[in-house]
Amino acid sequence: MTKLIASRENALFKALRTLADDPRRQGCALLDGIHLVATCFARGIAVKQLLVSESGQQNAEIDALLRDAPGVDCVILRDSLFREISGVRSPTGVAAVIEIPLAPSGDLSGDAVLLDAVQDAGNVGAILRSAAAAGVRDVLLGPGCAGAWTPRVLRAAQGAHFSLMIREQVDLAAALAACPGTSVATVASGGKSLYELDLTGPIIWLVGNEGAGLSPELIAAAKLCATIPLASGTESLNVAAATAVCLFEATRQRRVPPTNAVPGRSRGHK
Repeated sequence: MTKLIASRENALFKALRTLADDPRRQGCALLDGIHLVATCFARGIAVKQLLVSESGQQNAEIDALLRDAPGVDCVILRDSLFREISGVRSPTGVAAVIEIPLAPSGDLSGDAVLLDAVQDAGNVGAILRSAAAAGVRDVLLGPGCAGAWTPRVLRAAQGAHFSLMIREQVDLAAALAACPGTSVATVASGGKSLYELDLTGPIIWLVGNEGAGLSPELIAAAKLCATIPLASGTESLNVAAATAVCLFEATRQRRVPPTNAVPGRSRGHK
């Protein structure tokens, strides 16, 4: 069944705008773009509704997606209305509405990333993408983080959500106290060099706000503090880039583990 929306006063259009602005309250998320929609179908994610712009109907890739989803409710929107929902100046012309998965329960196992008030949606999405690529399963977002299921975070993560166990609005200090792995607070300066730490065991990475960094409470609770050595005259890395460096240093070490190192301790520690 296909509907055409041509007016901003349309009740369904208003509902879609509300969904894009506050997905968590609605219990659904809006995935914008050919790649994300195709990923949904490839992963077997149930799509509640497909949204297509009028010009998007002429796109061969979008046409193929529609033909592969004959039982999914489809809505056609005027291009201007689709742009308003998408938030992208030049959208590809297709989006999908899905239910947000229930937050997982139970203890963490293996590696995890804990985000402390990381506010920029692009950074949150990039961190989720790096975590999935590094084989991390659990990502916990504390208060003050950009919403994991907002359109901008979903675009930046490029499908990583479907490989992760994501929990939002988490009391990070309480979660950290229950984590069995070695907790490592990432700090801009004053920590042990990342490359001197043994990261071959399960690691709980603590990642802080773009400007203020980690809260003093979380730094104090961490077993180790890690700093990425930078070139002289350089102050810091973007938080998403720094997280990727940390995650893939652990990946590298596990492929070629350091010799004579004590798990969770600096190399050479007596």
